[in-house]
Amino acid sequence: MKSCHKTCMIFLYLLLLMLVVTLTSSCVVLDALIATPIPTLVPEIPTLTPTIVWFPPSETPTPGAPATPKPPTPEMRPGLGSTILTDDFSDPSLWDIASSDMGSAEINDNRLILSAKSKVYMLSLRHGLAADDYYAEITARPGLCRGDDSYGILVRANAVAYYRFSLTCNGDVFAERISVGKREVLQTPLPSGDVPRGAPGEVRIGIWAAGPELRLFLNGRYQFGISNRTYPSGTIGVFVNSGEENPVVVSFSRLTIQEVDYSFSTPKP
Repeated sequence: MKSCHKTCMIFLYLLLLMLVVTLTSSCVVLDALIATPIPTLVPEIPTLTPTIVWFPPSETPTPGAPATPKPPTPEMRPGLGSTILTDDFSDPSLWDIASSDMGSAEINDNRLILSAKSKVYMLSLRHGLAADDYYAEITARPGLCRGDDSYGILVRANAVAYYRFSLTCNGDVFAERISVGKREVLQTPLPSGDVPRGAPGEVRIGIWAAGPELRLFLNGRYQFGISNRTYPSGTIGVFVNSGEENPVVVSFSRLTIQEVDYSFSTPKP
């Protein structure tokens, strides 16, 4: 009986010891679990590394309408032919020569020199010339000229009627038809960079005439054109006109005339 009791006590002791060991191990494991932080699962955010674009896209130009080719500049002096007259102003009998207290027209040193006092108009016509279609050029040199003073060339002229192409000393050009003292404006004043501003100066005045068409050129550059059928032919002349309270003096030289063979049955340039 004592032996059984002793055996039972040993068994209980061992059982108790195992229980203590088990509980101790469990506590250690629990403490380890409590002491060890549970990692938080944070989603990984990829680093934004710039991507190298080796062939970047370029803007593709939108194809536009093809450029319209510009028409060629029209020839404003068509039909020019051979020279039919040259005048070096060495013969005074070929021009109207006059002199008075109000003005004068005289030839000196191969120049036709026109002068006029204040508010006086002076002209000179060439003798022995009656032409219809031609291109004429003459050189004008203002020697005393200012403001509204004017000078220029007379076309298809006679003693009382002609076309008058005027250059003013303030830089304008215009055209008129003169008939027995009456004046009709065919082209109102236009500014031109080819007109000398006052004196001294020099300009090459050209007139292209064909049928009713008359065109003014200065230094070879087209200025304007008029159309009028009143005077079909005539001579050539020059003039000065004092529009200010002072005299005006202009000399003319180197007259050349070329024939023009042009018909307006063809389209105008």
